[in-house]
Amino acid sequence: MLNLHGYEVSILKGALVTIEVALLSLILAMVLGMLGALAKLAPYRWARAIATLYTTVIRGIPDLVLMMLIFFGGQILLNNTLYSVNEFINEWFTSSDPNHEWTAYLPDYIDVSPFIAGVLTIGFIFGAYMAETFRGAIMAVDSGELEAAKAYGMSSILAFRRILLPQMIRHALPGFGNNWLVLLKTTALVSIIGLEDMVRVSSLAAGSTKMPFTFYMSVAIIFLLFTSVSTGLLKLVERKFSIHVR
Repeated sequence: MLNLHGYEVSILKGALVTIEVALLSLILAMVLGMLGALAKLAPYRWARAIATLYTTVIRGIPDLVLMMLIFFGGQILLNNTLYSVNEFINEWFTSSDPNHEWTAYLPDYIDVSPFIAGVLTIGFIFGAYMAETFRGAIMAVDSGELEAAKAYGMSSILAFRRILLPQMIRHALPGFGNNWLVLLKTTALVSIIGLEDMVRVSSLAAGSTKMPFTFYMSVAIIFLLFTSVSTGLLKLVERKFSIHVR
């Protein structure tokens, strides 16, 4: 039994933060992934070019580098933009209202939350991987079935909901499950931008108690528990969507 010296509650709270980041990032990744997949299969060259650029760049840069770029670079860009907007507003209203007291309510600086930055970064990264997964799943569906649905009189939305989506999910589940497991482990990166997840809590506790093995082992066990539960649930979902497939 690992002796965590009273840090048990803090680590569990950090584990909850990890799950929250992972789930919200997954939702964002699924939305971006579906948009990216549809864009790659669209008849418009500009849409395919944007989607290809997105997936190529994101998959070619390490996740840690992207995390730092988006968190620090995005924060600098946001505040520089805010400064420019404030300058423009002040100059424009000075001529009509010399007092312009309302400008005092405009923020001078926005401190981006590590939680929001972590969710946006991880979701943005894995949206590229989900796009390729969803694109392959869509292409695996027999186009003849969609043509038959169109000939039968189904609308595009109805054909998507009744024919394309169920089969696409079945084909996408293996890749989706792998992306989810990798995403879950990637949440450990949010500790470097100051978010109090279980990795950061354990790191601080290890430095305080001089017992790094104990605390990092506890984090490893919790991640293993998360991934084991996820694998079991994914198998149940795969079994449900494959029930009519030999």
